[in-house]
Amino acid sequence: MPIARLNYEKRKDPLWMIIISILIGSVLLIYPISYEAAGWRPPIMMMIMLFWILYQPVWCGVWFAFAMGIFTDLLLDAPLGLNALSFVFITFGTRYFIRERRILTFGNSWVIAILAIIAHLLFLWISQTISGTHFSIARHWQPILTTTLGWPVVYYCLHKWRI
Repeated sequence: MPIARLNYEKRKDPLWMIIISILIGSVLLIYPISYEAAGWRPPIMMMIMLFWILYQPVWCGVWFAFAMGIFTDLLLDAPLGLNALSFVFITFGTRYFIRERRILTFGNSWVIAILAIIAHLLFLWISQTISGTHFSIARHWQPILTTTLGWPVVYYCLHKWRI
């Protein structure tokens, strides 16, 4: 057997890890915490979706991002499609910016995660302002900091299953 075939056979499918990470992320998303701490909760489902989009592009694409967004909308009781549209835009943007990269380093993915959370919060702010819902950007800056600090945790918990 050629060496390339042996390496391919050793590689495991990430399907179960994708499912487990989504389940853990959904628990972390809806776990009740105090009102003061709720503003600091990072968008964990977006971070998990972004990790799989970056590191498993064969398994996870635009439809995966859309499904994760709909699932997040249902968990948060948000307007149906709000997070889904944001996740799809983030996926398209991410795929556009990394299409020429052969090797995606941790630092690059960290910058992409920060830009993705800024784009996500900006999209939520614009869409909720248009719909007339009160959304204070001054109150919702905290997830940028917690996502910046939380991305290494997500990366190092899931990096074993990247391509």
